[in-house]
Amino acid sequence: MSDQNVRNAGFTSSGISGGSLASSLMSQEARASGGGVPSGGATSTLQEMGARGTTHSSGYTSSGISGGSRASSTMSKEATAHGGGVPRGGTTSTVQSISMGGKGGRR
Repeated sequence: MSDQNVRNAGFTSSGISGGSLASSLMSQEARASGGGVPSGGATSTLQEMGARGTTHSSGYTSSGISGGSRASSTMSKEATAHGGGVPRGGTTSTVQSISMGGKGGRR
């Protein structure tokens, strides 16, 4: 179900769907970073997974983040960069939320 949730949010094999949660997230990220969407951020991570259908194999599962996966590596790096915790609205929490059908924790 997680790959379908990512596609439903607007991250598709043909790009980001206009008027979708994906386009809103992309716009927010671009504004926050001064005009571009950062590599490795939530938008680029979700778009890659939406295009390839690799959400579950990347480690974002309905049971949480799989140990030893790409998701756990991203989570570890993000937690280290933020003093030990994964921030709300960060890459890890946004990707996990959207892959499970949520809205990504964005304000």
